[in-house]
Amino acid sequence: MKIAVVRIRGIRNISPKIKNTLKLMNLEKPNNCVVVEDSAQNMGMVQVCKDYITYGAVSEKTLFELLRKRGEKGGRQLREVMEEDEIAQVAKKIMHEENVKNFVNPVFRLHPPRKGYKTIKKPAPEGDLGKREDMDSLLKRMM
Repeated sequence: MKIAVVRIRGIRNISPKIKNTLKLMNLEKPNNCVVVEDSAQNMGMVQVCKDYITYGAVSEKTLFELLRKRGEKGGRQLREVMEEDEIAQVAKKIMHEENVKNFVNPVFRLHPPRKGYKTIKKPAPEGDLGKREDMDSLLKRMM
């Protein structure tokens, strides 16, 4: 199972441990997204920086849309390099135990969400930080 991790907050007053963990996850800037495996190591890194990110399970359909709209390979958009059915096959391979780095750049640069965040200071039910049940709706608002 894959999870999408999106950085929400900036770098003001951030501890060095959290800053290094975000750098290891390739989340250098706000509104950057990475898709990672749901493993113990990745979940440990996510728990360290849960006050600066939001994360949740991502579906294959949303991953396909993310690759098609915001995926890059080198300096070019993925839709310029590949056909749509090839992108669908890549999304299927990524969902079934392949690594994102094998096909595209690991970081997806997204827009801020339409209609904005609820709040970036509180966890998921009231705000936008931490684990969320419906990650697909946030990603669709950010593409």
